[in-house]
Amino acid sequence: MSDRKTYAPGPADVARVRKDSETWTLVLVRDLRHPPEKVWRALTEPAHLHEWAPFDASGDFGKAEVVNITWAGTATPIETHVTRADVPSVLEYDLGGNAMRWELEGRGEGTRLTLWAVIDRRFISMGAAGWHIAFDVLERLLDGTPIGRIAGPAAMQFDGWKRLNAEYAHQFGVELPTWETS
Repeated sequence: MSDRKTYAPGPADVARVRKDSETWTLVLVRDLRHPPEKVWRALTEPAHLHEWAPFDASGDFGKAEVVNITWAGTATPIETHVTRADVPSVLEYDLGGNAMRWELEGRGEGTRLTLWAVIDRRFISMGAAGWHIAFDVLERLLDGTPIGRIAGPAAMQFDGWKRLNAEYAHQFGVELPTWETS
């Protein structure tokens, strides 16, 4: 594992928000140097997800209709219904009433990865900060220089997360959310 002590996330320029009445959708885009098939495995297979995503999955999103996910730092699994799995281009699922959509677009030797996630607007900057860091961790994992998952309450203690949360809150025009962590 690479030294995560030297990891620092870049500026808050990865995420944006789409507002449709009361529904806010977080949109993150990252260009990766790896083919869609490799990125697809990282998005769908439980062992890969455990290395970078902010949740653990009970099954393969690309093969199951229902997958239980457990967010990092929590104990209660959430039944998640896979609504679309077009290998290796589109993955959609309903996560406790909130839609998530992953799109993988081949670009030369690499992949443009886009995530659309419906998130309660009160927590949109927190979600942006968390997914920003998760995308960084994913990129390093795919590059063969993993730094280990940074998610849940542990991520919220990380200075880079705190900075991103504040920057995204300002960018999105929302109040900085408060969340007690110990």
